[in-house]
Amino acid sequence: MDKANEKEVVVAIVGAGPSGLATAACLNCLGIANIVLEREDCSASLWRRRLYDQLKLHLAKQFCELPHMPFPSNSLKFVPRNQFIEYLDNYKSGFEIKLCCQRSVESASYDDRIGKWRIVARNTGSGEDEVYVAEFLVVASGESSEGVILEVDGLDSFGRAAMHSSECRNGREFRGKNVLVVGCGNPGMEIAYDLWSYGANTSIVARSPYGMELTEFFIFLRKFSRELIGGISCNKPEKFELANDLMDI
Repeated sequence: MDKANEKEVVVAIVGAGPSGLATAACLNCLGIANIVLEREDCSASLWRRRLYDQLKLHLAKQFCELPHMPFPSNSLKFVPRNQFIEYLDNYKSGFEIKLCCQRSVESASYDDRIGKWRIVARNTGSGEDEVYVAEFLVVASGESSEGVILEVDGLDSFGRAAMHSSECRNGREFRGKNVLVVGCGNPGMEIAYDLWSYGANTSIVARSPYGMELTEFFIFLRKFSRELIGGISCNKPEKFELANDLMDI
């Protein structure tokens, strides 16, 4: 590739999610030149396009804010998805982050001869390859950007809808239908609640006997609905009483 087309930068950051944006903001505060390469056409694409409407941050806002910019004082303790996206947009503009979208990084290698990284990115808009030469490389591509559906016997002949959680925005289309949610982590629990709130006949299957402690389970549901809590039976009364007490905190 023609070296005249190579772009020199001090720091190249791969990924424009919260981590990539935070890294760029901190570097800008120190006056260190950087560029953020993002394969999608926007920042925080996972939050915008592949997460369910019901999502809220699972930790209180003071534990989720990015460097140098707290959440607004009037924001909710558990920030909803749409408000978090707005926060990220304000963060990007406030710290004047240089973002190059539609750049899908194909390879990154360290060139011992010059002591720098050579990053090849495909410009998905033009179809051309671009080369970035950087002193430092930060990979902030995330750990959950690709949905994985396990191989299940009979799934290919199931004949009905089967989808990854990243494709489920809300439970509106499942009203009155029988829906099975596989997994009782945060997405599984929240999507199950959303399905239930839209009138779906919702069941959850978990791999282990106890996906989470009952007390943690009720604290989790505290964010959503007392009505749902009241409709749950529990074979450990002491746990149920403790959970109800926590509902009033």
